Amino acid sequence: MHTVGDPFPEFSLQATVSTEPGREFEEITNRSYPGKWKVIFFWPMDFTFVCPTEIAEFGKKNAEFAKRDAQVLGGSTDTHYVHLAWRNDHPDLKDLPFPMLADTKRELSSTLGIIHDTEGVCLRATYIVDPEGVIRFVSVNDLSVGRNVDEVLRVLEALQTGELTACGWNPGEPTLDAA
Repeated sequence: MHTVGDPFPEFSLQATVSTEPGREFEEITNRSYPGKWKVIFFWPMDFTFVCPTEIAEFGKKNAEFAKRDAQVLGGSTDTHYVHLAWRNDHPDLKDLPFPMLADTKRELSSTLGIIHDTEGVCLRATYIVDPEGVIRFVSVNDLSVGRNVDEVLRVLEALQTGELTACGWNPGEPTLDAA
């Protein structure tokens, strides 16, 4: 499994970026969004129950990530057509402000090592990648456990301080001094 300190793998994937006819899809690569932090998260599959709660929450918090110069990217092994159908079907996903990556061939998720051994779908993995393309945070949950988007945002902010942050540190609090 790729982990903290590793470069995030190269990829080129179709993504669902809109529900507007003729503007639904775009190719996204690891070189898209140069100079930005990236928050890349994966879910098991579309048209399920836990997944839309997480995806919708990332959508609600997208502006907070953008204020911190971070681009959110979500993805699964479903096709970009399935992503579009789900966005059109689910009221909480219609207006998502970030791309939904389609890792249909499982190339990126396999390289990352986040395919569930028996189910063959992505685990609930979250990566924070710095502007140089280096993984700075990884969290992987089992299929049934949703993640906490506020915690992902807190960790992003902690990483961006470039300082030592204590357990339970929150934005605006002082960082630690090395003695």
